Amino acid sequence: MFDSLSTRIQNAFTALRGEVRLTETQVEDVLREIRLALLEADVNFNVVKAFIDRVRDRAMDQAVLRSLSPAQQVVKIVRDELLALFAGTEGGLTKDAPKPRVVLLLGLQGAGKTTTSAKLGRWLKRQGQNPVMVSTDVRRPAAIQQLEIVGEQAGVKVYAPDTMDPVARAKGALAEARAKGHDTVIVDTAGRLHIDDDLMVELQAIKDAVQPSDLLYVADSMTGQDAIKSAGEFNRRVGVTGVVLTKLDGDARGGAALSVVSVVGVPIAFTGSGETIDDLELFHPDRIVSRMLGMGDVLSLIEKAEQAIDQDEAQALEEKLRKNQFTLDDFRKQLKTIKRMGPLESVIGMIPGMGQLKQAVENRPDEKQLARVEAIISSMTAAERRDESLLNGSRRKRIARGSGTSVEDVNRLVKQFGEMKKVLQMMGGMQAMQQGQGGKRVMPSQQQLQEMQQQMRKGGLPGGKKKKGGPWGLIKAR
Repeated sequence: MFDSLSTRIQNAFTALRGEVRLTETQVEDVLREIRLALLEADVNFNVVKAFIDRVRDRAMDQAVLRSLSPAQQVVKIVRDELLALFAGTEGGLTKDAPKPRVVLLLGLQGAGKTTTSAKLGRWLKRQGQNPVMVSTDVRRPAAIQQLEIVGEQAGVKVYAPDTMDPVARAKGALAEARAKGHDTVIVDTAGRLHIDDDLMVELQAIKDAVQPSDLLYVADSMTGQDAIKSAGEFNRRVGVTGVVLTKLDGDARGGAALSVVSVVGVPIAFTGSGETIDDLELFHPDRIVSRMLGMGDVLSLIEKAEQAIDQDEAQALEEKLRKNQFTLDDFRKQLKTIKRMGPLESVIGMIPGMGQLKQAVENRPDEKQLARVEAIISSMTAAERRDESLLNGSRRKRIARGSGTSVEDVNRLVKQFGEMKKVLQMMGGMQAMQQGQGGKRVMPSQQQLQEMQQQMRKGGLPGGKKKKGGPWGLIKAR
């Protein structure tokens, strides 16, 4: 969501790089670019004005202008002030809530409350809690059934009484939680296409009946400032403790996220950045700001990797690499692991210094292209995946027909996989040498380095010359 804003802000800083001393004119030029970037990103005008004024006051200080690293000082000031937009708050639910905790999800129709209910239930289960969900949306067709379906996907119990009274359903779920030992009740409330008195009266009645500790307003980030206005109205009439921003993986400009705390006065609790049940994250303002400034987000990357990678599988794969037993089946499993970590551009953006790489679309494989490689491997038999030497001409024709690709695509993948195995074998051999030396680091010989470099150049592996026949050559060709 922040790609365009991030690029504009980072480009604004390029003019400062290499400058030994800064002038007030240079600082004003940078602030002008940042102001335009924020306004184009649909950040609230008053928020932008106050932000620029604060940055100017700090950046124009003589100690900054005459410092040994003025450009870095200005970047730090912008980072600090961006963090200040979020009031230094961390995401999540309120602390020290009574048990069972009651979470009320509010919002307009279509914002994603029902899906967010299931995502929140799944997130709580990963924290070792035992939530129960209930729908009080008795007007929207199939709303109750939808919660039951997504609840089953999330592995979260859904309370489904016979009554169609919203207040009674919420109170029944609270009683069920107390009786069955559930520590959290997630109440999915009704929404409207617009704010009306009937909706507010119903929400207030539910609130009075179950006394929620968390009232989370679910806002569609694609709607920009309209979402902020609605959140402010809900906060005024019902009360809101936090905001959940959904659809952060879309092409929204990011203004809602940067405006909500200042305009509404409540923190962002969670963000939703995908369609799967696991795509709900705690909001960490420092991580968001680091991504915007091109500094990466290593902590989020580690968390995604820990969720996607099974430790037993990782150890088994390491053992196979040491013994040179890496197969096409293992390669397919690793492709699936990468896909579980989320969109590739999102993962790349979390790596420090790699933010600009996201713009090089022609040089990176996307999910559809990875799926094409996976389709080729999946069209092979189990024996062929274990031993690619079985792939004669007729077998390759069959695989091409089954995967919807060409024989040339299959040939290229098999060739690149063979080259990759040679490099992995060399790396495994060097690791074995280290272990044989009691864990001491052993430098590879000049001959080994030359062999690895030749294989990298042939296969286009990281560190080698990139060309059409590289490990992503099949992908680029498509």
